[in-house]
Amino acid sequence: MARTSALWLKYCLSLFAWAACTTGALATTTLPQSLIINSDQTLFLTDAPNGPRLTLLDRPDRLHFTNYAIENLPTAVKINGRDVSLHWHVISRSTDNTKHVVFVYESATPHLRLSWEWQARGDHGPVEHCITVQNLSGEEVWLPMVDSLRLQIPYESGQKLRHLYVEKGADTPSATGTHFEDISDGYSWTGKSSTYAFPQPGEAREIIPAEFVFDAEAPQSGWYAGIEFSGRTRISLHRTGNTVETVLGLNPEPGPFRTRLAPGEKFETPTVFLGTFTGGPDGAANQLHTWVRNVLGNPGTWRDPQYPLTVNNSWGGGMQVNEAIALRMIADAKQLGFEMFHVDAGWFRGVGDWYANPRKFPHGLAPIADAAHKQGMRFGLWVDWTQAGLDTQPGALNVRDPKVRDWLVTDLAPDWKPEEFKGETVDLGVPAAHDYLEKEVDRIITDNHLDMLEHDGYLVAQGCIRRDHPHAPPNQSTQKVIHDSGFDFVMADNATDVSYHAVRAYYDIYAKMRSEHPGLIFEVCNDGGRMVDFGSAAHADYFSITDTYDPLSNRRAFYDTSYMLPPAMLESYVEKWPTPNTDNFLYMLRSGLMGWFTIMIDTTAWTPEQHETAKIAIALYKERIRPLIRDAQLYHVSMRPDGVHWDGMQYWDPARKQGVLFAFRGTIDNEDNHTFVLSGLDTTKRYRLHCNDGSAPDRTAEGGELMMRGARVHLANPLSSELVFIEEAK
Repeated sequence: MARTSALWLKYCLSLFAWAACTTGALATTTLPQSLIINSDQTLFLTDAPNGPRLTLLDRPDRLHFTNYAIENLPTAVKINGRDVSLHWHVISRSTDNTKHVVFVYESATPHLRLSWEWQARGDHGPVEHCITVQNLSGEEVWLPMVDSLRLQIPYESGQKLRHLYVEKGADTPSATGTHFEDISDGYSWTGKSSTYAFPQPGEAREIIPAEFVFDAEAPQSGWYAGIEFSGRTRISLHRTGNTVETVLGLNPEPGPFRTRLAPGEKFETPTVFLGTFTGGPDGAANQLHTWVRNVLGNPGTWRDPQYPLTVNNSWGGGMQVNEAIALRMIADAKQLGFEMFHVDAGWFRGVGDWYANPRKFPHGLAPIADAAHKQGMRFGLWVDWTQAGLDTQPGALNVRDPKVRDWLVTDLAPDWKPEEFKGETVDLGVPAAHDYLEKEVDRIITDNHLDMLEHDGYLVAQGCIRRDHPHAPPNQSTQKVIHDSGFDFVMADNATDVSYHAVRAYYDIYAKMRSEHPGLIFEVCNDGGRMVDFGSAAHADYFSITDTYDPLSNRRAFYDTSYMLPPAMLESYVEKWPTPNTDNFLYMLRSGLMGWFTIMIDTTAWTPEQHETAKIAIALYKERIRPLIRDAQLYHVSMRPDGVHWDGMQYWDPARKQGVLFAFRGTIDNEDNHTFVLSGLDTTKRYRLHCNDGSAPDRTAEGGELMMRGARVHLANPLSSELVFIEEAK
């Protein structure tokens, strides 16, 4: 029964008295005027004299999180180079809608309006929050940093807490990836995210921008928060005594941050989400998976019964891909049962010149797309569409063109040259660049008959030397340009504002493409896992989660990222890897079959045995595994993969009463057996276990046994795998 019923509302209202009697800072506030309610939590909101405030976060199991932090509204802005103080007063508040609450404040001089907004778009999962500042004056205003969310939560003395955060798989997954840390007195952490995920020496790897904070003891209840934005953001978490404080929002470094508001313009903080959970990190993860699908995801994509698709990628032929190679791959992909053929880099005339190379594709790419369509497959294309190069043919984005040069984030040396498939980034935040590239993306989709568009490279700018772009100008005395092969990027105090404008423009272009090309699918590659975040999840359909494609890297990246995002959105590219026997071959394939499955191997070079093995594996994926990837709960039933010991992941769908355990054996010779403790089952039910490869006979066991003592798996050979299908016994 939904907790938004009259009974649940009555319970929530009864907490007003409890909130009023709470000791400390909360006792001095007025009663909450507004509620946000869904099935997983209730938020109590008030407009305290010195600012709005989330006072209480309450779970249906009556676990309460009190918040002492008051929202810090901006105290001053700059106008014509001078500081002007702001004095806010409430002009309206909504109190009768438990799904959408807005408190509106105004400052008379200068005339600004601030909206403090909360909404519950899903009946389950987190609620969302953002702050909007609009300039109603007739003057240009420079606004300082406005954080998205600040929490100050008291805990009982000595209460043991844990913190989970996850690195992006950018370039290659690190040795750690998923971080479980104790939050003891003095704990201090900051995680950062951007569109580049290119840490400088001494900097930590970037995170997928979210955090889980939970009780160390069972049932490991807690709260989580995250950011729905792809630009430069940060989350900080600190514990002082018994108080845990967190701040989420744009990254203030290197700063000082400022952003321009022309008369009538609005600034919106990155939307954040906040939720509560029980059942430890997997409990939070499974709640997030469902919410991302139902609230952030594109409904049309999730209604597609083939989502996530099986894909054959042309990178098996490398940059040498041409018409003959592509047509040969399409024919073989059809025989194997793939559902999309994806042309990767190498098809174009040159970087920034996104037209088919006539030497490789004399008839263009449209006939290649049509050939895939005739085989019942979709057609996808790799494009680095904000990258400029040196080609001078009509339609090329040329860095020496005065118009294009003014759009670039920096000036280039006379001898600058692009890489094979990477050039210099255009600042999408420039209106003229945005308009040009919107038309260019539409042309690429239309001319090439695309069903899927992949973007790669450093697509969305951060940092720019220009002083006439919409973003804040840089401090020229501290800015620096970093050279990375064919790509130059800028580190400056305006980096966050550059990123803010460029990301908004990127989202706008993709929203327009969604509208004009219904059914089109978007892949976010961005140099392999550098732009994996919740903002991208709201504007695209799946992610390349790492740029290293061996079995161990794929499993590590999947293990990490699946704590944050739905498995169906997590693409593993499977590359050529030594497979002297069928066990190794299946181990390679299955390391990529836990989410979105893309092969970038020339499958025409496979042996007949490998061909048949892959064909069977793909058919099994589509029939039995894909429905679980889409709908089931996911459990991390082993330590993070190290390639040496066993590792595994488990799906369980309570609705279908079916699941599967992916089991992988490492390199150690004497570890033939391993026991996986399963999750999500009913202790009173019996379950049938079937090993797909016949490594053990079928058996039945009680749920309590499987979740306490576990399921034993035997594999005779290192670097092998098994699929253990689980079904409730009738």
